[in-house]
Amino acid sequence: MLPLIVFFFSCVSISTTRPTLNYLENVFSMENESTEFRSEAIKRLLEVFGMEDAPVTITRGHKQPPQYMLDLYNTVADVDGVTKDPHLLEGNTVRSFFDKLRSEQIEFLFNLSTVARSEKVLTAELHLFKLRPQASVIFNRHHFCQVSVYQLLDNTKMNISQGKKLLSSRLIPIHSSGWEVFTITQAVRSWLMNEGSNLGLLVTVRTLSGSQMDVKTVRFASGRHHHHSKQPMLVLFTDDGRRTTSLENTLKDSNGSPEAPSLPVPSLPLSSAGHRAARSLDYEEDGERMPCQRLPLYVDFEEIGWSGWIVSPRGYNAYHCKGSCPFPLGQNMRPTNHATVQSIINALKLTKGIETPCCVPDKLFSINLLYFDDDENVVLKQYDDMVAGSCGCH
Repeated sequence: MLPLIVFFFSCVSISTTRPTLNYLENVFSMENESTEFRSEAIKRLLEVFGMEDAPVTITRGHKQPPQYMLDLYNTVADVDGVTKDPHLLEGNTVRSFFDKLRSEQIEFLFNLSTVARSEKVLTAELHLFKLRPQASVIFNRHHFCQVSVYQLLDNTKMNISQGKKLLSSRLIPIHSSGWEVFTITQAVRSWLMNEGSNLGLLVTVRTLSGSQMDVKTVRFASGRHHHHSKQPMLVLFTDDGRRTTSLENTLKDSNGSPEAPSLPVPSLPLSSAGHRAARSLDYEEDGERMPCQRLPLYVDFEEIGWSGWIVSPRGYNAYHCKGSCPFPLGQNMRPTNHATVQSIINALKLTKGIETPCCVPDKLFSINLLYFDDDENVVLKQYDDMVAGSCGCH
């Protein structure tokens, strides 16, 4: 009889612990809602960064960003991406393009399809790496050569003036080596207005007397035979029109001069304890309300799933403002005149429904992203109003 009773209770136990169909449906529904919510949140975040979709993930080690773009990023941004000086960068977007033609000749073609027509082209530069002359011609009697860059207008008439348009020309020492930069803004503007007109660029090298220079004397690195760090590159400075007026309004000190951000921005994500503290109520441990202040809010691109295409930074501290604005408002709370009046009206209860002022950012700084786009070009983009520089009662 005892074994039968044990068997009966074990069956009851199994039946009561087995998930019901309704329970499984609820869990499945919650998971779907959570996935949809995350997807919608990521989509909204992409909109903040001016993108419809995240670029295709780049396999690390397969593609390396140009050193020029890395150096430019380090010039305009600190280690966490916060802009050092808002006036260092011309426009708010810098794009680099590698040559698609990879020709044996000094001809180059750049695919600019990722540039939106709405972007204003400020400057376009052709970067060519000049190699040292071969040993057999190092004692050439010429010391300088004339290097000219042409926009191709007709591929069938490259050797006559009607088939090309001069963009830039200057003298270069024959025995030098390193990067040479030529301005080709006119050509790029015409290409973006009419994509079919992009037939590429032609570079010629001549002596000072105008005769053709031996190709072994003056050589430029090509994408086919040389290291990727020396590949011909087009660098494009543009403005996408997303700049806000708050750049000047929020970054001016009392003297009216631009104020460069000096933020104690941590380079590592917050610990779980730090996250819990940031989400706590506006009360300190002694029970008093916490005054308006700036607290950490770290945005980790790896957690979001963007580490595959963002080169730098790995994340940044956006900060957020939290706390109370009690009467009387001291100058340490950086109140506006309106907030001071509102605080007085609230304290005296002169008008019903008037709340105390809110703790909000009163200075906002920009950040910079260095990333790969869908065509594996490297882009440096500056985004305004991304970091709370300080908080005040408004």
